[in-house]
Amino acid sequence: MKKSTDIVHILIDDQPLGRMVLSPDYLCLFEYDGEFLSNGFSISPFYLPLRSGLFTARREPFNGLFGVFNDSLPDGWGNLLVDRYLLTQGVKPRLLSPLDRLSIVGTSGMGALQYIPDKHIVSGKKTNDISFLANEVSKILSEVDYNTPLAMLAEKGGSSGGARPKVLLNINGEPWMVKFPSSLDLPEIGSLEYTFSLVAKKCGIEMSETKLLEGKYFAIRRFDRVKNQRVHMHTASGLLYASHRFPSLDYIDLIKATMVLTKDSEEAYKLFRLMVFNVLTGNKDDHAKNFSFLYQSGKWQLSPAYDLVPSEGFNGNHSTTIAGKGNPGIEDMFKVASETGLKLKRVENIFDEVYENSLEIRLRGWK
Repeated sequence: MKKSTDIVHILIDDQPLGRMVLSPDYLCLFEYDGEFLSNGFSISPFYLPLRSGLFTARREPFNGLFGVFNDSLPDGWGNLLVDRYLLTQGVKPRLLSPLDRLSIVGTSGMGALQYIPDKHIVSGKKTNDISFLANEVSKILSEVDYNTPLAMLAEKGGSSGGARPKVLLNINGEPWMVKFPSSLDLPEIGSLEYTFSLVAKKCGIEMSETKLLEGKYFAIRRFDRVKNQRVHMHTASGLLYASHRFPSLDYIDLIKATMVLTKDSEEAYKLFRLMVFNVLTGNKDDHAKNFSFLYQSGKWQLSPAYDLVPSEGFNGNHSTTIAGKGNPGIEDMFKVASETGLKLKRVENIFDEVYENSLEIRLRGWK
């Protein structure tokens, strides 16, 4: 990428959605495509309502980018791969604008949004060999003298979010995400996350299909792809302009926003169930990017749960507070219910169900 990107055209379902440029003071400006205004939907209802005219992004918390488009950008691992690859091509990553970053995502990103010009990294090398990929990831993490195929890893994992190393693969013709341990993880983190996924399902939490590959690598089927169709996905971070880098949400606000967005109280009860699971099992890394919403069949709904694993969170506290508490008690969880209008008897039943079915995790002391 020798030339900076002046304008990005955004597609959804291969149809024009809108266009975006940078203002002189480095804020993104967006407008919907005229035809999309006639037959489309608001891709970010709280900040980009479906109407004509120019929208100007706020400076914070996404450095002048709209939240819904920030959702398309990679996080720690993906950025590491892309930036290291760009350095080998003589490109200085620090000089890239948000539009440059989105064009590198191109048509390879999570969710349904695609960005033109499409400059996503293509390596020409194809492999689904998990052991090989894990070994190459390990080399990057250990920073040894290596000849790692950066382009291939960037192609497979450069558009994914999250800090843990991961690749996007087709397994038996289906789209999956495979995760590898980071340098800070326990070696058994894959089997631990797999166990959590099974227990979460027992607790009544909706999750995509999960697998444990080669006995140690956690894999989860992507929910942003359905029968080869892209599904529009929006994180709570991007939806509410809440940073995931420090505590910026409370479950009360998150549940209220869910009710407004989905117009369905059942989605709020799903989120309450997930909150109870996170508290009881010690998943404190419940930041704003670890909740997402999908737009399908003309309506919004909470996505299947993901990234469920015991973690310390921010200074030992939940990243999303529970009625203002980072280390809540049972009464705080029920305060969330009362503050959001959820029915007491039903949330009591949800709590009991999650408590009983998460016993395996709590007895092992993982929380």
